[in-house]
Amino acid sequence: DRLTIIGADTQIKGEMVFEKNARVLGKVEGKINAKSELTIADGALARAEIEAANLIVDGTIEGDIRVGQKASLNAKSNIKGDLVATKLVVAEGASFVGHVSVGPEAGKGGKPASSSDSAAAQQMAKLETPIRK
Repeated sequence: DRLTIIGADTQIKGEMVFEKNARVLGKVEGKINAKSELTIADGALARAEIEAANLIVDGTIEGDIRVGQKASLNAKSNIKGDLVATKLVVAEGASFVGHVSVGPEAGKGGKPASSSDSAAAQQMAKLETPIRK
């Protein structure tokens, strides 16, 4: 499998499309479309609207996120924006500020549900670790 790496000393603005796996170590701003797995590494900053098949976050994302399969928010992750994903894994210590919509129906489209939406509240209750809001 090929892997594209955006180095720690790199800053990119614009629209990025990755056909294969990609790892961001630097700073990106704009829009990211990853057809496979996208990793935002520890120390990386993505001020971007993100669409990915799978997402692993150890760094910071500021922007709305749509994940077709699984989003993994690891302990050092810091998310500010709305998240829509089919599956969500949240590690203890992860920081998330925004609305979340999780499940098979969420991954097919639509906007993230508001936090007052009962379905969103039920989905939040299913998470094994708390999310700080």
